[in-house]
Amino acid sequence: MFKRFISGILLCFSILINVNGYSQDVEVGLMGGGTYYMGELNPGKQFLFTQAAYGGLLRFNFDTRWSAKFGFLFGKIAGDDAVSKVNESRNLRFTSPLTEISLVAEFNFFDYFTGSKNNYFSPFLFAGPGFFIFDPKAPYNNEEKNLRDLGTEGQIADNYYSLYGLTAVFGFGIKYSVSNRLGLGLEWGMRKTFTDYIDDISTKYYIDYSQITNPEEITDKVHLSDPSSIKHAPGMQRGNPQNNDWYSFAGVTITYRFTLGEKTTCSDFEN
Repeated sequence: MFKRFISGILLCFSILINVNGYSQDVEVGLMGGGTYYMGELNPGKQFLFTQAAYGGLLRFNFDTRWSAKFGFLFGKIAGDDAVSKVNESRNLRFTSPLTEISLVAEFNFFDYFTGSKNNYFSPFLFAGPGFFIFDPKAPYNNEEKNLRDLGTEGQIADNYYSLYGLTAVFGFGIKYSVSNRLGLGLEWGMRKTFTDYIDDISTKYYIDYSQITNPEEITDKVHLSDPSSIKHAPGMQRGNPQNNDWYSFAGVTITYRFTLGEKTTCSDFEN
């Protein structure tokens, strides 16, 4: 899946670089802000558990309204029943590193061009596909344990969930031209994933505590499956497999504009 996604992005780049004859207006930049997740440990509170994130972008401007942006993002997401208070008796929590690459189309509500004295501001929308990698972890005996490999819902090695997948990226923002070459942006975007295991929670409990007679049998796998003081019976609901997990990024971008090839079309923008 990852190789197909990268091949698709490279094909798009080859097309983008060759549009508008020999000239292509391009912006390269950095972004910084925060990422957060929504799922079993946070069903509906925006910006809860926000973690620092950063990345970069490459934007191809077709005209004053349309552009395509390739972005890469590095961040962290987290959730905790004790903080969200959605299900405190469950007492589950996780943290996960997050890596994302995406290719989205952007539409400016107003004519916009970085460097223009007249068209220097516009709200915009964006949408497109993304690819992300995650790896949920939780602490046990002063160590961070990889939850997927423990099989906390009874999974075995042949049935582990994947630690990467596709996501639908969409959101909105504001662009502002600071100078002839520099542009600033604010953006907020949601990511709809196609997995319910970003937080390692989806289906049912499977540990039968009535069969545990020796404290040494409570291993990291057993404890992290059900760390609550109220031990749950096998088959009781641990998560909701009907709803996949989401994550989001909100932050600031700063870009530098330049032109590939001879400048044959940018005069149309500088009004």
